[in-house]
Amino acid sequence: MSTRREFLRVSTLGSAALVFGGAAVLSACDPVTLRKVDANGVMVHPFFTSRIVATTGVAVEGTTYDWHLWPDGGATFALPDGGWSYVSNSEWVLAGAAGAGFIRFDAGGNITDAGSILAGTQRNCAGGKTPWGTWLSCEEINYGAVWECDPIGAVPAVERPLMGKFFHEAAACDVANEVIYLTEDRPDGGLYRFVPDTWEDLSAGQLQVLTQASGQPLAWVDVPDPSGDPVHTRYQVTDMVLFDGGEGIDMVDGVAYFTTKGDNRVWTYDPTANALAIVYDDDVQVNGVLSGVDNLVASDTGVVYIAEDGGNMQIVLLRPDGSTFPVVELPGVENSEMCGPAFDPSGTRLYFSSQRNPGATYEITGPWASFRDAGPPPF
Repeated sequence: MSTRREFLRVSTLGSAALVFGGAAVLSACDPVTLRKVDANGVMVHPFFTSRIVATTGVAVEGTTYDWHLWPDGGATFALPDGGWSYVSNSEWVLAGAAGAGFIRFDAGGNITDAGSILAGTQRNCAGGKTPWGTWLSCEEINYGAVWECDPIGAVPAVERPLMGKFFHEAAACDVANEVIYLTEDRPDGGLYRFVPDTWEDLSAGQLQVLTQASGQPLAWVDVPDPSGDPVHTRYQVTDMVLFDGGEGIDMVDGVAYFTTKGDNRVWTYDPTANALAIVYDDDVQVNGVLSGVDNLVASDTGVVYIAEDGGNMQIVLLRPDGSTFPVVELPGVENSEMCGPAFDPSGTRLYFSSQRNPGATYEITGPWASFRDAGPPPF
């Protein structure tokens, strides 16, 4: 883990960038000089544009589907016609009133449809996409389930009870090892993995949790009763590694990146090395940029972006050395959180939501590939 002095040194060395087409030198971590607030109230870097694609309680443009309450975790899916679907959970708290919805885009980015892909559930927080083209929507409640959903609602959603009944948050598919990692949003939560009997079939398999006995290496141990009834899954296995409020998770070059909100950390789990590491810890790397870690997504080029729950409503880029800088901000929005970051198949559009006041889902278009190299953007 970097010390604060090391972090500040890295930030200083990589803090200046020449503005594209000019000679002015600007700080990569300065949201005032490097970014601007556009007509939609979104603060973005130069050469990026935004549009609002959905607002809670209002029919999505050209459709009859009213966008859901409290949009949360999301993902995009390429479709056979060259378009894509953006799916979004509803973290609404009333039992049976949440679920997930979708917006469909054609190859040109025009909205062509919207609708529900899951209904009758509660507090669908985050989730994860599978490589076979389905969305895993996770309920963040006692005995919450994982639901496998079609990204355009063409077939009914299916509950996957063997993936465990607990305070689910997010999921990430490790293709190389044919397992799915699952985070748990509890102060004493675990990091789980589901090992399907057959890859791409989630109807059968084994739920395991990460453990570490004193002086021993990390180990994955079977959870005896994935139903969690009467004993919650996190209390069934001794020596479980505890994580303070597991949040978003995604795979980057075969390594799982995940966040914990209770201690505001970003972790990695490397399955090849069977090792945990802390990439970001705000008690060490205090720079005023990343706070309230929540959902995260990795771009196709391996860049990690983290959405903030509260804080100053930013999506923040995280480098492997722990350095950070903001790429999107919603200034002036209060009592909300940034949710559901996901890139379209081309990697040029980033979708995300502000969950409340009002709930709205945005699309940010621009040269996202510019962020793939270390240091600030070449703008």
